[in-house]
Amino acid sequence: MPQFLRLVVVLSCLSALWATNVPAGATDLGDLYQSQTIVTGQGEENRQLGFRTCLDKVLVRVSGDQRLLARREMDALRDKAGSFVDSFRYHDRLEGIPIHDEQGTHDRPHDLTCLYKPDVIDKVLASLGSRPWLGERPTLAVFLTTEQGTRHFVLSAEEGRGETMRESFVNATGPTLMHVVFPKAAQLGDLGEALRAVDMAKLDWLAKRAGGDRALAGSIVWSDEELGWIADWRLADRGKTYRWQVLGVSFDEAFRVAIGGAAQILSGNGQP
Repeated sequence: MPQFLRLVVVLSCLSALWATNVPAGATDLGDLYQSQTIVTGQGEENRQLGFRTCLDKVLVRVSGDQRLLARREMDALRDKAGSFVDSFRYHDRLEGIPIHDEQGTHDRPHDLTCLYKPDVIDKVLASLGSRPWLGERPTLAVFLTTEQGTRHFVLSAEEGRGETMRESFVNATGPTLMHVVFPKAAQLGDLGEALRAVDMAKLDWLAKRAGGDRALAGSIVWSDEELGWIADWRLADRGKTYRWQVLGVSFDEAFRVAIGGAAQILSGNGQP
């Protein structure tokens, strides 16, 4: 057999072997064990601040457990956050825009991306009584009713008034590597406001029709008193329905709370 053809056969065999040993949809460890924040310039002081934020983010990203950040042990871990970083890189957020006026490179905003070795972060999690969530991150089908004064609608894949909400929901999935889909209006039928009363078993069934693994149900109501949205969320897991709420926030924050709570539940870390 010619050497070139032999090489092709070997590579094909290796590809097949890799495919049989990597579960479909498994979380990519390279994506999982990294985090990003925005810092000003590339100076040491701001870099250390960025390391602290990135540590918070990677611990939640890997474990799914939002409550870790409130642990007393986190203060000491943040003080040495840089020691856990394997490598880091910067990206100038104003790349292509010339420095102007008195601005120097130390004033420009940069994305700081920190990469970590799995065994290092896993040990940090163990010291906090936690563990990595390495399973496939499920796709959530979002069933959401919105109320602002006389304005009411159910969020669907086609609803024009919900375009920015759909974008915001997708953005909220990034920190935990979750995924969301939105049901089509035809799949919602005439449920409308009745969504609030529909049991989770039926919504989980509808979620699969919409291309999701399970349902994330919620409502957001504008409150002048709270100067923001009141958001209520529901998700069923292992035979139990979890509920959580946030008051007086933007809908961006309401959706971050929704996804963070779902990750907390599905990772086995309990009530948000």
